[in-house]
Amino acid sequence: MKNDRFLKALRREPVDATPVWLMRQAGRYLPEYRRVREQAGSFLDLCQNPELACEVTMQPLRRFDLDAAILFSDILTIPEAMGLGLHFITGEGPNFHHPVRDVAAIDNLGVPDPEDDLGYVMDAVRLIRRELDGSVPLIGFAGSPWTLATYMVEGGPSKDYRRIKALLYNEPAAMERLLGKVADAVAAYLNAQIAAGAQAVQIFDTWGGVLTPSAYRRFSLAFMERIVAGLRPAPDGERVPAILFTKGGGPWLEAIADSGCDAVGLDWTIEIGEARRRVGERVALQGNLDPAMLYARPETIREAVGGILADYGHGPGHIFNLGHGVTPEVNPDHVAALVDAVHELSPPYHAT
Repeated sequence: MKNDRFLKALRREPVDATPVWLMRQAGRYLPEYRRVREQAGSFLDLCQNPELACEVTMQPLRRFDLDAAILFSDILTIPEAMGLGLHFITGEGPNFHHPVRDVAAIDNLGVPDPEDDLGYVMDAVRLIRRELDGSVPLIGFAGSPWTLATYMVEGGPSKDYRRIKALLYNEPAAMERLLGKVADAVAAYLNAQIAAGAQAVQIFDTWGGVLTPSAYRRFSLAFMERIVAGLRPAPDGERVPAILFTKGGGPWLEAIADSGCDAVGLDWTIEIGEARRRVGERVALQGNLDPAMLYARPETIREAVGGILADYGHGPGHIFNLGHGVTPEVNPDHVAALVDAVHELSPPYHAT
């Protein structure tokens, strides 16, 4: 592979510079993405078209000196394949025609076959690997069981999570049955991505931070641990590293680091130096610039990048990223400033 900094950093091996990739590095902030999205007809049509998904995955790599590609898809492909009727409402986001609201609905859910029901994702992975031609690694991903379940039970985005939390507190065994089915689906989905060519995987636990400490461990982390334990090697026998990212997960860093994952993704609410002191050398750390920093001037972005690199300090195991995804109104030139700053400022932290 021409550039394997990202995979080396995940294994905490020496690198010449800190690798950088960005959550939502493909998306609405890029004018070329908006043109393809219009061509596709809808966001869901874009996700389900392997050629177009490959194209938008590659777009940020043509603009920026990124160290990894991430599959363009959506975390809600699994519940959509479960027959819940995913659709997107303008100004509101994803919604389901058939939300999971009771025990009977949970029991009726089936686990989708990733090659049959989600074959378009695997086709996209294979296309992207061919297009990348060994330039940088490809990251596959899925939503965490808890995060997927929040959408499935709430029926869409939520501000108070009242339906899923009522289910969790009133019917904890039923909640665990739902999460178990989703975890089985996520594990099968990620293993299919690995078989198709994904070289690392990330689990996005977007809503884990809304849980109490005990509920987080029981209803979110336990099921991510189950998925990580069930990941299979790549077709060539290589172990595929896993990144766990819980937004708002700072209070549980040690538990996440003990989950079996290779790296812990951090949001911007915790300092990366503190996180490194807490988890030691157990895992790599990924993060964690505030996404809103991309609205600042390029020189301010560069200064903030330098601060995070200095806070992490010398040695391997740091993958630079945002604390969440790139937002739609960001100027692409500011993304370039971030990526260039990481590569220009980080080599002294890796000098022997």
